[in-house]
Amino acid sequence: MPVFVRGRSLVAARTRVKICGVTTPADARTAADAGVDAVGINFHPPSPRSVGPLMAAEIAAALPPFVAAVGVFVDPDPDRVRRILHRVQLDGLQFSGEEAGEFCRGFGVPYIKGAKMAPDFDFGAFEGLYPDAQAFLLDTYDDRLAGGTGRPFDWSTWPRSDRRLILAGGLDPDNVATAIAATRPYAVDVASGVEGDVKGRKDAELVRRFVAEAGRVQV
Repeated sequence: MPVFVRGRSLVAARTRVKICGVTTPADARTAADAGVDAVGINFHPPSPRSVGPLMAAEIAAALPPFVAAVGVFVDPDPDRVRRILHRVQLDGLQFSGEEAGEFCRGFGVPYIKGAKMAPDFDFGAFEGLYPDAQAFLLDTYDDRLAGGTGRPFDWSTWPRSDRRLILAGGLDPDNVATAIAATRPYAVDVASGVEGDVKGRKDAELVRRFVAEAGRVQV
């Protein structure tokens, strides 16, 4: 099954791009116009990029075909996930907490599982717990934050795997090409790295530069 079907191929001929923490329909359109493959809509209340169902529905509706809307959750109440799925047209879910595989697959929607790259993290054991995950998002470990640290992890620890791996953590237009060359991920994910002075609002020029730089590396 392709990742978040709106026409996505199983074979990665290029590095996909996901812009996460989109908070307005205008920023969703900006990302789509720049050529991204997906936008992340954050439903984790402690995050400064979190939005409610009404705004999320507007963001998802602003996306054209072939750009996926991904709902981002951290250890959510399952009933809340179901309520949001009822109100918001999401193509997939991303779970970035301690959710078990049974929980992630329980909504009947394709999902990404987040993984925190702690120094002693055993990714091989971790991926075995989620055999039906469409992809794994590898992010910087922080004992306080679920994501959005704005810091890269050590790319030399990038695991060997035949699964789809998404690189996150501290990416921006200036380092994304280097990061892709070092890790060869299926996709890259960015939030703060394409924002200006206002957290949660995307800078159109930074988004365009990020997508262009990501596309510059041959995979």
